[in-house]
Amino acid sequence: MGSADHGSNESGMRPASGTTGVVERSHGVAKMAGKGLDIGTANILAAVRDQKGGIVVRCERNAFLDIQGDVHSRSMLTRLNVPYVVHENSLIVLGGSAFELANVFGRPTRRPMKDGLISSLEKEALPMMQMIIKKVLGEPAQPNEPCFFSVPAESVDKENNIVYHQGLFAGMLQKLGYNPTPMNEGHAVTFAELAAEDFTGIGISFGGGMVNVCVAYKTIPALTFSVARGGDWIDTNAANVLGLPSSKVTYIKESGMDIRSPKGREQEAIAIYYRNLISYTLQNIRNRLMMGRDLPNFSDPVEIVCAGGGSLIQGFIEVFREEVQKIKFPIAIKGVRLGKEPLNSVSQGCLVAAVSSME
Repeated sequence: MGSADHGSNESGMRPASGTTGVVERSHGVAKMAGKGLDIGTANILAAVRDQKGGIVVRCERNAFLDIQGDVHSRSMLTRLNVPYVVHENSLIVLGGSAFELANVFGRPTRRPMKDGLISSLEKEALPMMQMIIKKVLGEPAQPNEPCFFSVPAESVDKENNIVYHQGLFAGMLQKLGYNPTPMNEGHAVTFAELAAEDFTGIGISFGGGMVNVCVAYKTIPALTFSVARGGDWIDTNAANVLGLPSSKVTYIKESGMDIRSPKGREQEAIAIYYRNLISYTLQNIRNRLMMGRDLPNFSDPVEIVCAGGGSLIQGFIEVFREEVQKIKFPIAIKGVRLGKEPLNSVSQGCLVAAVSSME
């Protein structure tokens, strides 16, 4: 193991410079066992219980950077206050620290996941993700502690079997001492955000690799699917038309821009692809609702709730509402809103399910 952790940022959704990258948010609830894990392309989040019975959500970027393991490199990382681990004679910087260091040195981070699933192009994907997951989850509070973990739905626009992906992470969590249960990502959003609606409505998770959708009726997932586009799709396409690296587009996107009023060519390109992604997702929701033969008969209009890291950008929900107005849905829509803490919704929904499984 390399240098020790240097603290954590509790002020927002992104890792702060010079920290471990773990972000924690607490909320008062009764103390119970069980954990929720959101395994995302861009971020990995764990919803766990603290000693006082509150919910703590720990977040780490799903990325790493390998650096030559010489004395000079070790000295540099120590001087910059960057935590690292040693893996096969290389120094590995994980998570948010890797993203920040990559921007400083103009190098791309290595990404363990691609398009919502474990990457077949990254040979170090599993050991790196195991380190990140262990870091955010911590040790089990008891043997075989329940842990519900997010998995994507199969996509309507791309062939992507999730069986292997699901099995890998179930096996990994078992080795870490947990009793794992997979949970659809969009379904987890409904558990976290639609309690007031009797867990009935449409939950959408805008992730880095995919957008996951779940139409739920009283906790039961009536329809789940994904589209094979997400935050990375926006970054890649905007980068191509702008002639910039994707990491630069990601930085611009996360630096406080508003997609309703983009400033300059770079922001305009990001806003165009954001609106296209939202419209594309809504068109697919309408099409699947119209095709659905076994959907329940919704007696009342339903709520749409959006979550995931992709929904954090300023102006997102306003643009989403504008695009909803252009779509003629086969069911009545009551309203559209963001999750209370959009980045944390999936992990918190998985935690709610884990706790419910023990009652």
